[in-house]
Amino acid sequence: MAVSGEKPPPPPPPATASGGTARKLILALLTCLSSALLYRQIQPLPPKIPGTPGGPPVTATRTRLSDGRYLAYLETGVPREKAKHRLVFVHGFDSCRHDALPISTARALFLPLATELAQELGVYMLSFDRPGYAESDPHPARTEESIALDIAELADNLQLGRKFYLAGFSMGGEIMWSCLKYIPHRLSGVAILGPVGNYWWPGLPSNVSRDAWYQQLPRDQWAVWVAHHLPWLTYWWNTQKLFPASSVIAYNPALLSQEDEMLMAKFGYRAYMPQIRQQGEHECLHRDMMVGFGKWSWSPLQLENPFADADADDGQGAGKVHLWHGAEDLIVPVSLSRYISQKLPWVVYHELPKSGHLFPIAEGMADIIVKSLLLGDDHLSSSASQPPHSP
Repeated sequence: MAVSGEKPPPPPPPATASGGTARKLILALLTCLSSALLYRQIQPLPPKIPGTPGGPPVTATRTRLSDGRYLAYLETGVPREKAKHRLVFVHGFDSCRHDALPISTARALFLPLATELAQELGVYMLSFDRPGYAESDPHPARTEESIALDIAELADNLQLGRKFYLAGFSMGGEIMWSCLKYIPHRLSGVAILGPVGNYWWPGLPSNVSRDAWYQQLPRDQWAVWVAHHLPWLTYWWNTQKLFPASSVIAYNPALLSQEDEMLMAKFGYRAYMPQIRQQGEHECLHRDMMVGFGKWSWSPLQLENPFADADADDGQGAGKVHLWHGAEDLIVPVSLSRYISQKLPWVVYHELPKSGHLFPIAEGMADIIVKSLLLGDDHLSSSASQPPHSP
């Protein structure tokens, strides 16, 4: 009984209200816990940067960029100061500086520039590890523009001169479009080899992108879709074990054409292969996917001929852009290259009827590509009109 003059205590809350509050609290705790677990799963591990505590040792020659990052590089061919032609090669997906064009050699894959063609044409070749690969520092802020600027700064650091030639394969081929947009004034000529294409490039007709899209395996359609629409989920998508992720990362043999199957034997044992992903897969493979298939504000279809009013500095006349693609490429659909070449008449298009994705390593093919780039197609023999095939 309440004492006179005192207010009675408030009644207890209804049981239903108490139970509802408890359920909401439990649900909130479970949501926070699951969110924390999910966050941990989708966050990539920190990269193991070469030369830092816990990272791999530095064994390559490297140069420091203006933002403090290091790029590892490899020089082959004639000495730089004696070269008539300076060529920068940009490697593809899941590769490194050692995977440059195997010019004038059928003995093994990706040997340094052989003496024969280098001496004949006076070619110096510079290849480098793209950011996050092998011994080059990662670049988490990498964009389709930044890699082109990296190439220009690398060329300046090594004193290649005002202009140089460029060649890029696969994902490195896609980077050639970026170089044509952002550093066209630095280029003497460009060879684009089996380039990766972005299905969301502005101006690309839906029927063209759709045709190329459905040439991919379903698992690759998903992996590319995630890289474009949910880039923050790319790491988890390609490392989880619930369902198949990228078949390119997994070396799925279903992606090999008949010629590619024969050329795969040339890979053999590459002593440097463990180096390629040594920093972790996110800052090399996954970053490649997020940038290559990301949201670009421009398209190769919008580019203008950088050599329309310019003469090359080497006396060979105006530079050219050569686009090479294998008609039987099962890794990178040829249809995007076909369409781009039709819309850009200043691009010299070479479609190889019986070739797959690995055509640059077919015996003698690299020589054809380099001679075409440096000297023009008129300097190729009639026997070079069709690419040689692997034995």
